[in-house]
Amino acid sequence: MSASSDLSRFQHHRRLALAALITVALVALLFVQSALPSGSKAHEYVEVVGFALILVAILGRTWCTLYIGGRKSAEIVDKGPYSVTRNPLYVFSAIGAAGVGAMVGSVTVAVIFGVLTYLSFLYVILVEEDYLRKTFGEVYLSYLNRVPRFFPNFSLFKDAEMLSVRPKTLYRTFSDGLIFLVAYPFFEFVEYLQNIGFLPVLFHLY
Repeated sequence: MSASSDLSRFQHHRRLALAALITVALVALLFVQSALPSGSKAHEYVEVVGFALILVAILGRTWCTLYIGGRKSAEIVDKGPYSVTRNPLYVFSAIGAAGVGAMVGSVTVAVIFGVLTYLSFLYVILVEEDYLRKTFGEVYLSYLNRVPRFFPNFSLFKDAEMLSVRPKTLYRTFSDGLIFLVAYPFFEFVEYLQNIGFLPVLFHLY
């Protein structure tokens, strides 16, 4: 099997895992409501923080694509976001997931979303590491020993002198990230259905 086929398979696993996680989480959240009163300053503050996290995720994922777009199977990229963590796309996706959870107005849901997203990526990360180790050998091992797997070490930051950008990949990543923004109207509608009694509230979480 070719390197590009291997990489496509790993990315397919990632998408399936994330899609399953999102589906289960969204169904569960139909019956969960924030324990913070709707309209209160605390509730609104959590939602604002969630929206900010979603924006960070969208911009962060786009930033990553500036460096990695179309080159993941061809070379080890260790500049920009990839100089502080080996998996910045996953980091920003977890941040976005936490932001989506915060749109419920619950810190607990935000943390759960972030942690579950990280765990859903962990298997794929480990498989990708094995693939990259076999494909790039010592070059990747050196990168692996320098840069943390997930949680960023900003003291390691190094930038590139010049970037070669593929606009199509950049636009696709940005537009994919906009899906996170759907969380706001979705959860506002769910909250409305809960308040009128159409959806039963089984749990209240802070």
